[in-house]
Amino acid sequence: MAFVVVENVSKTYSDQESGIGVPVLRAVSTEIAEGEFVSLMGPSGSGKSTLLTILGAMNHPSQGRLLIDDIDVYALSDERRADFRSQYLGFVFQQHHLMPYLNAIENAMLPLATLPMSSLEKRRRGLEVLEKVGLAEKAKRLPNQLSGGEQGRLAIARALVNDPPLVLADEPTGTLDTKTGDEIMRVFLDLNRRGQTIFMVTHNPENASLAHRVLHIRDGELEFAPDSTAGTASRFSPAL
Repeated sequence: MAFVVVENVSKTYSDQESGIGVPVLRAVSTEIAEGEFVSLMGPSGSGKSTLLTILGAMNHPSQGRLLIDDIDVYALSDERRADFRSQYLGFVFQQHHLMPYLNAIENAMLPLATLPMSSLEKRRRGLEVLEKVGLAEKAKRLPNQLSGGEQGRLAIARALVNDPPLVLADEPTGTLDTKTGDEIMRVFLDLNRRGQTIFMVTHNPENASLAHRVLHIRDGELEFAPDSTAGTASRFSPAL
């Protein structure tokens, strides 16, 4: 059974001046299996970001349903949906949004701030995710003391600290040079090979091709959704 089910999802925004509805997504349906790495490509304005925010339980669709782990996400109350986000989802953004006055482990621990657990347990989890992304030895460094690639890895660590079943990434290498972007993609591939489910929006066809599947969206519709693109991770072999 699919872990994520997007079922006939449409989204229409109202134009503030004319009041006319502007369709952004049109009856989008797809599924994501547990442990799958799926990438989404499409031109600007095609609906990529809207679909990502709907998957992120942040943007109520106009029509259709989103099921994650058999939970009808938008049937939940606002409060329960916020709890769902903290338990099920990790987010990695193009701009890392790291807190400049917090060190690496403190940034990694931020999603745990309101959870009912001891400071010792929060720190243990923070160190654990820093270890996963290769930053354990730099736990006390501030973001401006880290390279661009290290900042990206720290953003991934923060997304993982609540042990989410699904990680959503929005153009995670969009502002990075090729070498640093490759460093970030290595981390995603390694996490996926350990079983992490990942959904990534990207403009980069080489990065997209590393996923198990590539979805293409245009004018709010999925153009095709092949079962597999065989994840061509050639430029990272044989290291991974």
